Amino acid sequence: MYHPFSVSETIKTSWNVLRSNFAILAIYSVISLVVIGFTEFINSFVFIEDTIGYNLIVYFIQLLVQSYLALSFYKLILTLMDKQYYEFEFREIWPSFRMAFRFIMIGLSYSLLVGTFLFINLLLRDWPTIVKIAKFLEGLSIGYLLIRSIFCVCFVVDEDSHAYEALLQSFLITKDHFFKTLSVVLIILAFMVATLLIILTFIGLYQPEEDSFIFKLAFYFWFVIAFPTVQVLVMVTYRKLVYAHQDIDDGIAETD
Repeated sequence: MYHPFSVSETIKTSWNVLRSNFAILAIYSVISLVVIGFTEFINSFVFIEDTIGYNLIVYFIQLLVQSYLALSFYKLILTLMDKQYYEFEFREIWPSFRMAFRFIMIGLSYSLLVGTFLFINLLLRDWPTIVKIAKFLEGLSIGYLLIRSIFCVCFVVDEDSHAYEALLQSFLITKDHFFKTLSVVLIILAFMVATLLIILTFIGLYQPEEDSFIFKLAFYFWFVIAFPTVQVLVMVTYRKLVYAHQDIDDGIAETD
């Protein structure tokens, strides 16, 4: 059966998945915050020396921890979507080291690209007009690449694809759906901004002091709401695009 990709249907399915599993996703988000905070605390507690080598090691460890957390969250969402009526074990949502490594490689590739653009801007610093044009073109290029490759991590998690292969697969499924994918990205950004503004407005009513504990608490509250919602929307969009590309029934429950 042919299922063309629809933004409205994607949002509806995302809502159904989120509504049915928000509690476990919110708990996992809290656990992620605790783990990240713990690693930062350990780093500051066992700080040995301020050298390039030591800082690189610490940076890689933190990056690895964050990669595992992000990938496990993706695997959790996929598992909840695929096995919503069945129990599953923790090992089913825990990513392998090669997945984390591929995730890091993709992130470093984009960091290298951004660094290259910054180096180009540095070379052109004596021509302000050209620098402005270059920054505009670089921004468009990075935005376009991010939209086309937004699902590469999904392929790493779902199909255990290599980094380069995952990027190609993401480009493939978004080939004929760029503007629809852009619409989903804009919806995600709008949701993140809207929820943040609502929380900040609510906090502003109490006029807390700057850098007070209430601001940190508000950020955590926003993260627990926004992070699961955004990731579910990304994963459902990924599945919808894959099945639309394959021209088969998506198999994702559309329960009310």
